[in-house]
Amino acid sequence: MINLHKPTIFLLIFLHFLLLSIPLSVSAECGCDSEPKTSSSAIKLLKYKVGAVLSILIAGGLGVSLPILGKTISVFHPENNLFFIIKAFAGGVILSTGFVHILPDAYESLTSPCLSQKPWKDFPFTGFFAMLAAILTMMIDTFATRFYQRSHFRKALPVYDDHDDKEMMQGEHDGRVHVHTHARHGHAHGSAFTSDATDSSSKNSELIRRRVVSQVLELGIVVHSVIIGISLGASESIKTIKPLVAALTFHQFFEGMGLGGCISQAKFKSTSIVTMVLFFSLATPSGIGIGIGISKVYKENSPTALIIEGIFNSTSAGILIYMALVDLLAADFMNPKLQTNLKLQLGANFSLLLGSGFMSLLAKWA
Repeated sequence: MINLHKPTIFLLIFLHFLLLSIPLSVSAECGCDSEPKTSSSAIKLLKYKVGAVLSILIAGGLGVSLPILGKTISVFHPENNLFFIIKAFAGGVILSTGFVHILPDAYESLTSPCLSQKPWKDFPFTGFFAMLAAILTMMIDTFATRFYQRSHFRKALPVYDDHDDKEMMQGEHDGRVHVHTHARHGHAHGSAFTSDATDSSSKNSELIRRRVVSQVLELGIVVHSVIIGISLGASESIKTIKPLVAALTFHQFFEGMGLGGCISQAKFKSTSIVTMVLFFSLATPSGIGIGIGISKVYKENSPTALIIEGIFNSTSAGILIYMALVDLLAADFMNPKLQTNLKLQLGANFSLLLGSGFMSLLAKWA
């Protein structure tokens, strides 16, 4: 059961499964030759990897924290027009991450010559797993939202604190709703109560929706971050690591901004916010640490490693693509505030293209 005040349950279960699978990825090698290792010393390699941990940790923590800590800054207020522009940029970053960064990696893993012809070469498993992940994300999205709405409304009972309200409650017990006016009080019951209840219900539904969105989005991001961290930490090539550090630093910063915007709008309790920020910030550095620990036995071209990485990457891509298009971009671009403001609409579209284009460019190095 998911608790809105403990959003880490999703992540703990999924990461537990991911970490259990890591020993499997160091199993037998396939017939393909691994990339030749450079003659660089282990100390130099470790220096780059430690630098990667610090750089990515700082960038990720700063990116995810800015929208949350920036509540005191008018630019980051959800009602501010510029906030739509920032979220569109972040949405483009996440969309590009799914399409340009993760999906091609998954395809490369699941079509590797190190894998057997059957079944991996006879069926497009990359697209299939991505599609399944998107469908399952939609199901979790809808069922979790429905569950929390029903749970909330069962607890949200009206409070009556005067004689007239008690009369109305008695009337409801009799199967009728009294709408009556008293001269001495100068107020009416019924329509005002219904209007307030409707507004409150709408706000609660929107809040629940944002909380579910932020949880599922973080799940997809964290899984991919751990995988890419393991790959970097296990790498024995400085030529591979150097461009990855710079690219992943920018990657984590802008991806963190997208996630941080969702978390800030979800209005979690402080403990939940801190937990989600830490999970995101530590995901890639933790993966790098795991990769360093298993670098002597990790065989990136072993069939088991390729299959596990391919499945997790394609699943992460499906989650991020769905979340970016449906829950982040579509929700904002169909917002009446943006629809009725042509200048804001054009700005958001340009920001979306800028974010996706900039993130796509980083794929040249990572």
